[in-house]
Amino acid sequence: MENNLTVQYKKRPKKRQYVPRLKSGHLEKTVPETVKKRSEILFLTTYPPRECGIATYSKDLVEALHKKFGNSIKFSICPLESENESHVYSEGIEHSLNTDLPLDFLTVSRHINSNRSVDLVVIQHEFGLFKNHEKSFIEFLHFLNKPVIITFHTVLPHPDKEFKSSVNEISSLCEEIIVMTRTSSEILIREYEVAAEKITIIPHGTHLVPYEDKSVLKEKYLLSGKKVLSTFGLLGHGKSIETTLDALPEIIKEYPDVMFLILGRTHPSLVKREGEKYRDFLHKKVDALGIQDNVRFLNQFLPLESLLEYLQLTDIYLFTSKDPHQAVSGTFSYALSCGCPIISTPIPHALEVLQNNAGIIVDFGDSKQLGKAVTDLLGNDDLRRNMKLNGLHTTAASAWENAAIAHAKIFQRLGNEKIQLKYSKPPLDLGHIEKMTTETGIIQFSKVNQPDLSSGYTLDDNARALIALCRHYELTGAETDLKLIKIYFNFICCCFRPDGKFLNYVDEHRQFTEQNNSVNLDDAQGRAIWALGYLRSMTALLPPEYQNMEHRATFIFEEALEEMEGTSSPRAIAFIIKGLYFYNMGRPQSEIKSRVNLLAKRLTDLYQNESSDKWRWFEGYLTYGNAVIPEALLMAYTIIGNPDYGKVAKEAFNFLLSKIFVQNRIRVISNKDWLQRGQKFDMKFKGGEQPIDVCYTILALHKFNEVFPAEGYDKKMEVAFNWFLGGNFLHQTMYNPCTGGCYDGLEMQTVNLNQGAESTISYLLSRMAFEDLRTK
Repeated sequence: MENNLTVQYKKRPKKRQYVPRLKSGHLEKTVPETVKKRSEILFLTTYPPRECGIATYSKDLVEALHKKFGNSIKFSICPLESENESHVYSEGIEHSLNTDLPLDFLTVSRHINSNRSVDLVVIQHEFGLFKNHEKSFIEFLHFLNKPVIITFHTVLPHPDKEFKSSVNEISSLCEEIIVMTRTSSEILIREYEVAAEKITIIPHGTHLVPYEDKSVLKEKYLLSGKKVLSTFGLLGHGKSIETTLDALPEIIKEYPDVMFLILGRTHPSLVKREGEKYRDFLHKKVDALGIQDNVRFLNQFLPLESLLEYLQLTDIYLFTSKDPHQAVSGTFSYALSCGCPIISTPIPHALEVLQNNAGIIVDFGDSKQLGKAVTDLLGNDDLRRNMKLNGLHTTAASAWENAAIAHAKIFQRLGNEKIQLKYSKPPLDLGHIEKMTTETGIIQFSKVNQPDLSSGYTLDDNARALIALCRHYELTGAETDLKLIKIYFNFICCCFRPDGKFLNYVDEHRQFTEQNNSVNLDDAQGRAIWALGYLRSMTALLPPEYQNMEHRATFIFEEALEEMEGTSSPRAIAFIIKGLYFYNMGRPQSEIKSRVNLLAKRLTDLYQNESSDKWRWFEGYLTYGNAVIPEALLMAYTIIGNPDYGKVAKEAFNFLLSKIFVQNRIRVISNKDWLQRGQKFDMKFKGGEQPIDVCYTILALHKFNEVFPAEGYDKKMEVAFNWFLGGNFLHQTMYNPCTGGCYDGLEMQTVNLNQGAESTISYLLSRMAFEDLRTK
């Protein structure tokens, strides 16, 4: 790749300012800066109900941006139309641009220039959209007085002089170019001599999917017992569906139960040119080959929900485009995100994405090669399973939520200080927690979003779950919470032993495991005391038939507390203090104060022994769950009133915050490399960040904000919570709004896609902390 460009682009000409006028000819009144509307980003693109890939892409992107940032900025649409493509749009769309009418380019540019709210224009570009009036489009770019971002959906190699000149002029008139593959970026740099720093690669977005049971979906769509091959998209000659049809007779000999689904309508533009000629050709070929029982056409533009279900039930997805220059395919991306093993022709997108063994590449138009790949893959369940997981990890970073974050970074950079995007908080969602919960308790781990019953249960997770559901019930009063509260409480009771201790690990058969004999359980027992104390603090809110839990909770709490009073683990001490804090809220007692005082003194003694001017902490290292310790000490301060407890809590917490807040972003201590006293804090990201640490930090910030409301802890709460939404080192979402689950960890280059109990509960506790702030 060349970095020294031989061609220098002309500086973008300064655009003349358009002075908006009313129809009467009088000057429009100036809008005072103090009443200016919130910033607006305008998308110039095809848009539904128009049926084309770019329209679907734009709708998905804008919806993702709105969900992520819609409370802080407006996203508007100016649809592209033509003489053959005219549509009625939903409310909120004020103008459209007919690309077959040169004057429309001028009219729309004036509308954009006169709208003071519009700070950026984002154009989705494909050469076919502007082919009739390309000069008018370039004049449109010249006339705009707003910064322009252009997304090239097609980047053609080996341009002739005229084509290269046109692309160069378009490139010079925009501030940023977005492409979807590394190959497209390299072609722009190498063959069009576009400056590399002007190009950003943002992969085609993919949908987060709930990954339903394949057999259930096959039954729903009358495909039980079938080995399903599929392809989808707007039908046209370029899809080369006949390549698969020609391969099917040999596939059927080995797998008579195979079914090939051809999902999608014929492309509207093709229908206008030649009717259903291509589809008729395919039907005739099916008849000629005698494979009618093994091919199913679905001639409709599928709703997204149905499409994603069809892809999830697919055993192998076939992508047979015969265009070697097709830069990217949305259909290909969607199939990967649904866990489909892929067999594809070698378009640049496929060559890049399938490098991690998520699929197989076959030559263009080679039916024999395609048929062998299909039969080999159908015969290898393990290989298909591995391809599915590889594909899911490949597409995780390209989820529409992450595509929205990547675009937002560009918007903020180009908008200077005009565009201030703030993450919107998702609504509370217990879907994944309910899915992870059996009659026994909440299951420890999941494989992606499917509960892994073989991982069993833990006291840790069920204690956290009890706290979370009690809090959720306090906020919502939802009756469905009551059953879950009872399940988690009963689990804790079953883990309690006659000697006053708890066991932590329970297998899928509800048997205690040998792990209970080899692991220190102090922290788990401390969490159980915290959970029981929290339950007792809110039992008065429960219906009468549930209030008998208070007596059992009180008995176990007292017995366990007596057994745990000698613990030296600072986290266990902290969990116990939290339990006592909430227990005291339910029924204040002088005895509780003395117990809190005893434990708080133990923490301050640890602090005095370990701390120094440069190390203000309770231990000689920072490991996991750090924030719970100063939070508990602050709770002790609110109960006891001892100023030393408040002073130490604040000193220690501020020391911790100085280590984990970096450049307005939280970066919790990595589980790959604890921070030792005297060790220089390495600012380099190492991965190994876990939701539980972010959660404990948010809960502590919440408590410190209660006690010290004027010191900015609430602002740090927002920054910390953004870690779940994409404000982390990888700029990827950790919360999955499709499932209500939270990913298990932020690793060096990817997220851990499993959505276990600890992570999901940590997210929920963090999210609910802001509901409390709103009520104050």
